[in-house]
Amino acid sequence: MTRHLVTAHGIRHLLLAGRRGAAAPGAEQLGAELRELGARVTIAACDVADRGALAGLLADVPEEHPLGAVVHAAGVLDDGVISSLTPERIATVLRPKADAAVNLDRLTRHLDLSAFVLFSSAAATFGGPGQGNYAAANAFLEALAHRRRAEGRPAVAIGWGMWAERSEMSARLDEADLRRMDRGGIGALPTEAALALLDRCLAQDRVAPLPVSLDVAAIRKRRPEVPALLRGLAGRPARRTAAPAAGSGAGAESSTARSLAALPQTERDAAVLDLVRTEIATVLGHTSAGRVDARRAFGDLGLDSLTSLELRNALGRRTGLRLPATLAFDHPTPSAVASYLLEELLETGRTSAASGPDRTAAGEPIAIVAMGCRFPGGVRTPDQFWEFLASGGDAIGEFPDDRGWDTEALYDPDPEHEGTTYTRKGGFLTGVDRFDAGFFGVSPREALAMDPQQRILLEVRGLIMLPSRREDSSW
Repeated sequence: MTRHLVTAHGIRHLLLAGRRGAAAPGAEQLGAELRELGARVTIAACDVADRGALAGLLADVPEEHPLGAVVHAAGVLDDGVISSLTPERIATVLRPKADAAVNLDRLTRHLDLSAFVLFSSAAATFGGPGQGNYAAANAFLEALAHRRRAEGRPAVAIGWGMWAERSEMSARLDEADLRRMDRGGIGALPTEAALALLDRCLAQDRVAPLPVSLDVAAIRKRRPEVPALLRGLAGRPARRTAAPAAGSGAGAESSTARSLAALPQTERDAAVLDLVRTEIATVLGHTSAGRVDARRAFGDLGLDSLTSLELRNALGRRTGLRLPATLAFDHPTPSAVASYLLEELLETGRTSAASGPDRTAAGEPIAIVAMGCRFPGGVRTPDQFWEFLASGGDAIGEFPDDRGWDTEALYDPDPEHEGTTYTRKGGFLTGVDRFDAGFFGVSPREALAMDPQQRILLEVRGLIMLPSRREDSSW
């Protein structure tokens, strides 16, 4: 993009600012290429989200070549489902996007700029799986561009789709990720096409253009799950006969359930397992369901929280069942999911419960089969909990040092001070950093993104089912 500004737009003086400056990968080579093209280039190490640092950088711009335009193209990803987006993870994404844009806006107000270009993302318009923080950051850029225009100042926020050329942001995407995006109908832009679209966006008077590569055929295949903004492109769906509403207990009325009921009982397990493996293969981008091992954990097969939700949605559409968002965690292998679906579809569990003998009697006490718990004060088992209560133990202690918290910055004696706490003590669980990801079939990357409360819940459930691990210090 920088080369294009020099070759196509005749830019001859460039100030390239980034946190790593010339130490960024390829920065020195880029600078040399731009100089060969006739441009004067300065590569500066500056965190644009730091207002003081940016003010210092702008103060050093020579008077004979004043700042004439701004292009803000920074971005950072930290994807995860909404429940895992902590304030820190949200700030990681918003700071280089939103904070930096605000600083550029405020510190250049006195300048007569010809352009103020913000690189936004299509995620601000369409959303994106696991990108709640990224969508919010880019939506902020577009709002800022609208405000500048309303004030009579130049601004455009370009809502880019993904570029085909790999960058630091897209390098983490694997083939399965790319195939999932293709199935959604939003493809990658070749560099030449993207640069041509950049020129069109700059030539138009629109505040928030949306240069995106759309595959209309793929979008139509997504019906009825087409995003509202794309339904006009997808066209009207074919008229169908109304079917019974799907819901809890409605599985037996679905076409899938009727098809299963018509099969011999010996063939039902295989039929449902084949359905599950087919949808897993689709989600992972495999060409054949034969590549899906029915006994392997979903984490080993390559599913993460986002693809697990995609699988759950696909199976819900195929079966007509309302499936829980935790389907892949509750039933961690394809064969386990198939067994669950078969029972739900044919309501075998409910039928057997209704026809079996009633082993309870009126007034019979509740039987506690197993217990598990985690409490502050190092309590990890029910026995420890009762002993702790009986002895009058105190679970309140100093802030833990295994959370990555800046405890000094977190404390302020003034109760009215925002963003801090006026106490240095509290009740905290111990060992929250010792999650055994391998035991639960969770990949290391997924374990880092997982909500800590979800990790604790998995461990407590594990302790209930496997009492022998209660003395395991790793838990």
